Amino acid sequence: MKILFALECANQPTNGTTASCIRFAKELEKKGHEVTIIGCDRIVGEKYHRYYGLPKYHFPLADKAIVKDGFLLCKIIYDTLYKAIEGQDLVHVFLPYKLSNMCRLIAQEKGIPVTTAFHIVPQNNTAAIHLGWSKLINGTVLYCFKRYLYNHIKYVHCPSQMAADIMKKHHFKYNVPRVISNGVIPFFKKLDNVSKPEQYKDKFVVMMCGRLADEKRQDLLIKAAARSKYNKKIQVILCGQGPNHDHLVKLAKRRKLANPVEIKFCSHEELREIMNYIDLYVHTSDYEIEGIAAMEAITCGAVPLISNHPVCATKEFAIDKEHCLFKHGSPKDLAKKIEWFMDHPQELEEMKKLYLEDSKKYSLAPQVDALEQMFFDAVKDIKEGKDLHTLRPRKKDKRLLKRIYRDWAKQKKHPERYLEDD
Repeated sequence: MKILFALECANQPTNGTTASCIRFAKELEKKGHEVTIIGCDRIVGEKYHRYYGLPKYHFPLADKAIVKDGFLLCKIIYDTLYKAIEGQDLVHVFLPYKLSNMCRLIAQEKGIPVTTAFHIVPQNNTAAIHLGWSKLINGTVLYCFKRYLYNHIKYVHCPSQMAADIMKKHHFKYNVPRVISNGVIPFFKKLDNVSKPEQYKDKFVVMMCGRLADEKRQDLLIKAAARSKYNKKIQVILCGQGPNHDHLVKLAKRRKLANPVEIKFCSHEELREIMNYIDLYVHTSDYEIEGIAAMEAITCGAVPLISNHPVCATKEFAIDKEHCLFKHGSPKDLAKKIEWFMDHPQELEEMKKLYLEDSKKYSLAPQVDALEQMFFDAVKDIKEGKDLHTLRPRKKDKRLLKRIYRDWAKQKKHPERYLEDD
């Protein structure tokens, strides 16, 4: 099967959705499928071998912050879109933004089945402007997502049960959600030959991995370590990059963290090594649709300590809910839970074995099989006339297609205005 993945930030390795996209693409190719990706042409790291690039979209005033945050949107170049979609057996779109909707329209016009994913919650957007707490704003954003994209695509990949529950709660009545974890690649595993570096031998190493952004709440971990009675023994390691780097360094100094916080962007090899020798993995994020980094840490033998925020699906990984969940937004409770693990080293070691055994269910192979089956079901439905687009044709789609043809003609007439980054 020829499959097209459409994801704006498919070239940004710091983004969890990007990691999922690339992993599924590579695993599907191992199963004999031909996977193409379309996204922004600003490449970071190694470029995917079958990739269509689109110019980056420029955001006035906020462009630098958005790029630092590891997320890019791209301009729509219809020549590129039609080339990418032509000859595909299925199009899978990841995010409820313009690239996804344009790919959906063009693919459905050509009779190509389309599937999508529920990879972000509204708070992933609104937290950047400090409105993640607002039920009204987040409810409105979710409604817009539903009207803009999800109401027109039947099959939705939900990385967690929480995502499927959100869809049910907010009446996504036209969708068929499939709960399929993003999974963990076999590379992340427990290694027997890894020990703590000499400088950490007498330290209790606590780690978190993720973008250095407000929604991830790395500040809670720094505050908790600084206020702990074991401040001098705790070593905080933050793996990732993002706009909050300087803020977190200054926060650690201001809060008088005894051991300087270590912040770095790691290769897969270095990340796996760190996850193998840490004492505790802390996941402080308020808004998380699944939490790949936490899964990777667990498969490397780490015990997770996770925020219990209602919109954090990562809490589903907690086996011991009493000791492995902390009150979201509370550095006091987080410090208390870290201290419990430091006071009970034997229980910590027993939990490591328990979580390592439980981590087998996060294996990537069965998740790829489930995603592949969703694609087969979408192809079957369109052949039988049971896909959502056939059952609920929209006049609005015809108007949008007319606009696409008009804009496409303009782009052909003046390509120099569109092909460069803003």
